[in-house]
Amino acid sequence: MQWQWENATAGAIAGFTTVAALHPLDVVRTRFQVNDGRLTRFPLYTNTANALYTIARTEGLRGLYSGFFPAVLGSSLSWGLYFFFYSRAKHRYQKDTGEQLGPGLHLASAAEAGTLVCLFTNPVWLVKTRLQLQVPGSAAHQPYSGFFDASRTIFRDEGWRALYKGLGPGLLLVSHGAIQFTAYEEARKFVIKSRNKQCNDGNIHGDEVLTSADYVAMGAFSKIFAALSTYPYQVIRARVQQRPNSEGVPKYRDSYHALTETLRFEGIRGLYKGIVPNLLRNVPASSITFLVYENVLKFFK
Repeated sequence: MQWQWENATAGAIAGFTTVAALHPLDVVRTRFQVNDGRLTRFPLYTNTANALYTIARTEGLRGLYSGFFPAVLGSSLSWGLYFFFYSRAKHRYQKDTGEQLGPGLHLASAAEAGTLVCLFTNPVWLVKTRLQLQVPGSAAHQPYSGFFDASRTIFRDEGWRALYKGLGPGLLLVSHGAIQFTAYEEARKFVIKSRNKQCNDGNIHGDEVLTSADYVAMGAFSKIFAALSTYPYQVIRARVQQRPNSEGVPKYRDSYHALTETLRFEGIRGLYKGIVPNLLRNVPASSITFLVYENVLKFFK
């Protein structure tokens, strides 16, 4: 059990570091995702740089870091739980088979961990999305003053089920983590195998041959592969999680409605809105996450 808690602690530290470094790009990505061209309450940004500049000019640093607390909480909690559940699942499968895990069992371990994390953290991500979409003077609602006020208001006005809006696409996004971790593990095995063949020092073995540059490269590779495969789920989830209008009517009834309306008015391109700031944020974020995680884990070991 101690081993899994070390994984959880390393994952939580990695999640916090990632959000602290790259949160403004997450704000931009979320606003691009929900802007379907038919809404008037969001500014029309021409590109990522223009969005960052416009938000900084009109809303200041507060705007660029809107939703920061739930993002930090959600990321630290998610990565901590994810690595905890993932390491436990891998350990269990390895104990059952007695062999090194292949892609199938890595995929199963990651899917199991992702499902559990999604069920635990969906309310946090919903609040984060709502806070990031607050634009000064753009809505008839009284703005949320922070994480706890938003949580309380959503629960009071919309009921506890509202905190689980977007759970469907969130569960589909489990495939994102499963694909990413499988790609990372397979890349990891490949690099270790290649390095061990080249290494003549008998005292160096296993993951000791990996460097920080390897963790950065493998984290980036795995994220790009997973992001391109599953990004539309993120767009649908963000759109479903928007705050209802002043009459309490949601923009989209459910995930299916969001999908059909997006395809109807925007086509396939609508499902990839915000992909550029998403990659600009999440590729280095993935590199940072795995770099910090692996090095913290080495420190514990």
